[in-house]
Amino acid sequence: MKILRLAVTMGDPAGIGPEIIVKAFDEISRRSGTAPQLVAIGSAVALHQMADVLKLPAPPVINADDVTTAGPLSVLPVDGDVVPALGQVSPEGGRLAYLAIETAVELALAGKIDGIVTAPLNKEALNLAGYRYSGHTDMLADLTGTRDTVMMLAHGSFRVTHLSTHVALADVPRLLTADRLNHVLRLTHDALSKLGISDPRIAVAALNPHAGEGGIFGREDMDVTAPVVAEWQQQGYAVQGPVPGDTVFVNLRGERYDAVVAMYHDQGHIPVKLLGFRTNPDTGAWEALNGVNVTLGLPIIRTSVDHGTAFDIAGQNRASAESLVEAIDYAMALAEARNKTGQELPSIEGGTITWQKANRP
Repeated sequence: MKILRLAVTMGDPAGIGPEIIVKAFDEISRRSGTAPQLVAIGSAVALHQMADVLKLPAPPVINADDVTTAGPLSVLPVDGDVVPALGQVSPEGGRLAYLAIETAVELALAGKIDGIVTAPLNKEALNLAGYRYSGHTDMLADLTGTRDTVMMLAHGSFRVTHLSTHVALADVPRLLTADRLNHVLRLTHDALSKLGISDPRIAVAALNPHAGEGGIFGREDMDVTAPVVAEWQQQGYAVQGPVPGDTVFVNLRGERYDAVVAMYHDQGHIPVKLLGFRTNPDTGAWEALNGVNVTLGLPIIRTSVDHGTAFDIAGQNRASAESLVEAIDYAMALAEARNKTGQELPSIEGGTITWQKANRP
């Protein structure tokens, strides 16, 4: 069996990225059986400093030419050894985060790695460094020349894709179009199939309360969602909707569906984070953060943690690596599925799914 190679980008080194990478690498190295080759991309200085603090092994430093022959765990440094102050927003933190992503994308497009797993960056720092992106997703789309992507959040069997994400709530109704909903359904169905789910069951959440209550609370669910769902059903797909937002996630948790298409950011994010984040019952503080962010529609595999840089606890040995480990496992599952078929994840051109053969050594 081919050993998978995954890049884990550090994100902003002033956040918890170095800590969770060191912890995740240590956990995965202790597993029995086949494990992926993992290469951290970012500040090697920050990673080694954190390994010293945690008293855990520091991955050896490699260069880009060594990626395909490196050992199980390694670190590929990006330009610059100046480590930003922990917990501080800075242009240097944004610059290093961008360079890590740029390097990982180049390796992925060249077929030298099988996927990218991203630790969190800070959007303010990214923009201070001159990179005008709202986050990882639009940066990855730009670097790969991708026209349209879809966010999927996942925690175990709880999977939610999004019709819209980082937009004002007032703009969501006009974004609900038949073309966009069909696009999201295609990528959702394909991702579930690649995770080994045959005949995936997908529910489309309603935009309005009670799915519009016959038009009293809005007609978008009747005029857009219902006809699209009917077309999918006529083609034999197990798609339902519009399902009212106050019940659709209960049924997803009960595993009556394999995924839900949410209409907007908070509708999809709140239930996933409610299930995936654990708190200390005595203090109310977060103890563990679970959940994975998967970007669908890219020509490369990308998964991510479902949390931010947590500047307030950076360097304090308080960060949980559970979300990063889960993101690595999701990337492995997607890469294994792709390698079995010899195909990349789908790209969308003119509303039609096309495939590209994998180009790897």
